[in-house]
Amino acid sequence: MSLRDAVARHVHDGDVVVIEGFTHLISFAAGHEIIRQRRRDLTLCRLTPDLIYDQMIAAGCAKKLVFSWAGNPGVGSLHAFRRAAEGGTLELEEYSHFGMVARFSAGAARLPFWSLRDYAGTDIPQANPRIKSVTCPYTGEALATVPALNPDVTIVHAQRADPQGNTQIWGLLGVQKEAAFASRRVIVVVEELVDETVIRSDPNRTLIPASIVDAVVIEPWGAHPSYAQGYYDRDNDFYVAWDGISRDGQSLDRFLDEFVYGVRDRAEYMQKQPDLADRLKARARFCAGVNYGF
Repeated sequence: MSLRDAVARHVHDGDVVVIEGFTHLISFAAGHEIIRQRRRDLTLCRLTPDLIYDQMIAAGCAKKLVFSWAGNPGVGSLHAFRRAAEGGTLELEEYSHFGMVARFSAGAARLPFWSLRDYAGTDIPQANPRIKSVTCPYTGEALATVPALNPDVTIVHAQRADPQGNTQIWGLLGVQKEAAFASRRVIVVVEELVDETVIRSDPNRTLIPASIVDAVVIEPWGAHPSYAQGYYDRDNDFYVAWDGISRDGQSLDRFLDEFVYGVRDRAEYMQKQPDLADRLKARARFCAGVNYGF
């Protein structure tokens, strides 16, 4: 279905929403569509909220952020996030990176919590009362636990999928699989739709199976300014430029007016930036074939 229809059907006011991808394959297109549809009171969850959540916070979509690190990678702060946090309009719930991985893992396994050693010697449990300490019944060791995270909807960007939703990713991975399995609804946004025979020919790349997917959306360049390995590179210039854009609320509003509210979809977004394809398109580089014979 179209991204517009997928968001209209599966993302509702008040939902717990995850847009995952670790530097790689971040679905900016989906975040922009959520902004265009003016969703409100969302709890946004993500290991590393960066520019897309900064934009969604600036647009008034979020009431709460659940995260482990927030910033503009390699550049500095997220200024809309910072203004909202300092102004008291955004509730924060903070974990370590592995604390968030553990929450998604527990949610995917349908367990109530996950135990870990991450918080020994830190003050994060004092800042977050949802992190509890327990005694291991087998060893007597003191451990920390974090509660399962089961989002209402997880949105994953990927290189390709078949029409049934079997989704393949290669390159840098985050917690897309765990977040998808933990979620009540899953939207997959892909660079390319391929035949089922293509997916079956390379099964080890299938990270998300059709059985948990609710919507498949074809959206080339949907991860820009992040990247999709094999399709286009990361737009580092945009990440640097965002620092200046987001420092001032008015310049950020102008960006949203031009590149989010001012376009109907990702295709129009790309038409406004005709240099992107030539500047960022990936050069072909193929790995050796794999023999699946037996």
